Amino acid sequence: MSFVQPLFELRQVSQRFDRFSALHDVTLQIYEGERVALVGSSGAGKSTLIRLLNGTLRPTEGEVWALGRNLSGLSARQLRQVQRQIGTVYQQFHLVDNLAVIHNVNAGHLGRWPLFKALVSLVYPLEVKTAADALERVGIPEKLYARTDRLSGGQQQRVALARVLVQNPQAILADEPVASLDRELSREVMDLLCKLVEANKTLVVSLHSVELAQRYCDRIIGLRHGTVQFDVPSSNVSSALLEDLYRLR
Repeated sequence: MSFVQPLFELRQVSQRFDRFSALHDVTLQIYEGERVALVGSSGAGKSTLIRLLNGTLRPTEGEVWALGRNLSGLSARQLRQVQRQIGTVYQQFHLVDNLAVIHNVNAGHLGRWPLFKALVSLVYPLEVKTAADALERVGIPEKLYARTDRLSGGQQQRVALARVLVQNPQAILADEPVASLDRELSREVMDLLCKLVEANKTLVVSLHSVELAQRYCDRIIGLRHGTVQFDVPSSNVSSALLEDLYRLR
């Protein structure tokens, strides 16, 4: 029987910030092609877990592995090479508001482009067709040269998704990508996210809405006070599990 290596793995990971423990002794594996939702109350450790998976945070204890590499043992250059294969979508979008949409979309190339090419593209946008195709896929092709700060919140999130499309990573991590959107837009963005990972790519998304998690993901991890309360297929999430996850004490 062949061994399938996890795409992401946490091995007894704890994360502390000063005296606050964000995660405690977390062990889990995430495999290629999975759609995994992280659910739990604010402060449960969801965002911290996302930051550990994409290498922007190194654990206080334990090991974080991504794409077969122990992230804590990598040089800065080696870490950037791994991070090129991991796209991250944030609640705050992380866009440059006073630039045209095309420049924000082209930021998906930055891991591959040399500095000179990136600077030239700020004056004379490069790979315009690639950016236009990405915006077409997320439903706003007409916004290619619009100023980003003139877009609605839903449109800005689509720009962030187009940037990830251009990056073309193996996995997409999404940290509360619909938290600031209404119900209809939330479903549209989740539809788009799932389309982006149709070609056997991996999706890990933190959500406040258990309904969205069950609708769009095949596996749900419940976090409470920095520990994993449950890790089950979406169909196995019961009202008893949720009551225990969100209990006040």
